[in-house]
Amino acid sequence: MDSSGILYVVATPIGNLSDLSERARSVISEADLVLCEDTRRTARLLQAYGISARARSFHDHNENKLLGWVVQRLWDGQDIALVSDAGTPLISDPGFSLVREVHRQGLRVSPVPGPNAAIAALSVSGVPCHRFCFEGFLPSQAKRRQNALRALRNESRTLVFYESSHRIEECLKDMANVLGWDRPVMIGREITKIHETFFLGSLDEALHFTHSDENQRKGEFVLVVGGNPDVDLEWQRACELLERLGSSLPASEASRIVSETFSVNRKRLYRRMIEQKKN
Repeated sequence: MDSSGILYVVATPIGNLSDLSERARSVISEADLVLCEDTRRTARLLQAYGISARARSFHDHNENKLLGWVVQRLWDGQDIALVSDAGTPLISDPGFSLVREVHRQGLRVSPVPGPNAAIAALSVSGVPCHRFCFEGFLPSQAKRRQNALRALRNESRTLVFYESSHRIEECLKDMANVLGWDRPVMIGREITKIHETFFLGSLDEALHFTHSDENQRKGEFVLVVGGNPDVDLEWQRACELLERLGSSLPASEASRIVSETFSVNRKRLYRRMIEQKKN
């Protein structure tokens, strides 16, 4: 019988403490060890539920150093709960290296699902969310942030970002300049907390909204940005031209011409053409 322990990846409230599930509470209570980003923040959560648990800090700066130590305790039969300061661990939070190593060791990892700011924001965004792309935090430096947005300009899926109060205005301004001032966006601020607010409009309107009210520049933000509505149509037209050219030109030449005409990825076009010829 396997006597090794289990690493539980436990989602915790993103604001409202009542959002801690019964199962999460039970797992944390019974765990031999709780790994958390900030022991002080986690202590407040544990205290609110009367949970007495041994906690140790586990974050970006010490994660790799503690991997072996944590894994050995799992082998020794200890159950360990991994939590972040808020929400689901690993989603723009530490824990990836640990989870990957635990899998490599053949040990068990079990999720305890619950709150997640990105999913919560999508569910009330009013922006299409059947297909989306989670990007987490954009780079803090303006030039790198703008370059990252340019790479996403032709993404047709809804885009989800996290942002801090320090950069919310600059971020919205860069989004408007790169993605288009009329691109739809939902700003979720302080989700599930006392000062929770949501704003839905264009990036132009969103920038004016945050600029005109100092309170709307405070807290933690999730930005849900509509995808590029023209991309699917552009891809369809590109494929139509590719099909016409493909009857008389080599795949490499046809894909080059279409890529330059529609600013569509050349390799993607080439692969499509090869697949069509196979079929």
